[in-house]
Amino acid sequence: MTAVLLVDDERDLLSLVDFNLRAAGFETALATTGEQALAQLRRRVPDLVLLDLMLPDVPGTEICRQIKADPRTRHVPVVMLTAKGEEVDRVVGFELGADDYVTKPFSVRELILRLKAVLRRAGPGRSVERPPESVGPIRVDVDAHRAFVDGAEIQLTPLEFRLLATFMARLGRVQSREQLLEDVWEMSSELETRTVDTHVKRLREKLGSGRDLLETVRGIGYRLVDPGEKR
Repeated sequence: MTAVLLVDDERDLLSLVDFNLRAAGFETALATTGEQALAQLRRRVPDLVLLDLMLPDVPGTEICRQIKADPRTRHVPVVMLTAKGEEVDRVVGFELGADDYVTKPFSVRELILRLKAVLRRAGPGRSVERPPESVGPIRVDVDAHRAFVDGAEIQLTPLEFRLLATFMARLGRVQSREQLLEDVWEMSSELETRTVDTHVKRLREKLGSGRDLLETVRGIGYRLVDPGEKR
């Protein structure tokens, strides 16, 4: 049974999510503070952590940092719970290796879909499409799960790497947000989310001299272009 650690100081919300996750077949452990969460992680490594950013003692971003820094837990996916307007914290969370975020208030159904999608990506599911080895200054090593720009390695989260590899494999083809949700996130395209835009923004910032190759197609989505085709 898949074990999820729920970390949130809103007890009513924690109880609601706990009830629905158990009904969906998950095993849950609960924590209302950062210290409780760290204690839970020391006792048992879960399959996924659902982590509120606004905790009364330790910031959720610090909990995420410790999870990703510890060899015992760095492989564990982290989904962040955030309130509206906390974009800076979300960006920091992604930089620390968080896999997704859900904004409060949220649909419990959507939350469960997101958690299942994150778990599928973290598991031995379908492989990333095989991209060309390089596009302009950007190079990827799919087998080693490494990416380089101008010969220097860049640090990408697993989701950012999958997103980059997908763009490279579909070079020159426009990818809608809905298509990326289905193919990269493995989530229903019916869900309204800014997750795609947030991740593309972070990925573009990490691409250095290759950032202009990742183009926004207004009203549709994004595409990666061959530098030889740019004017």
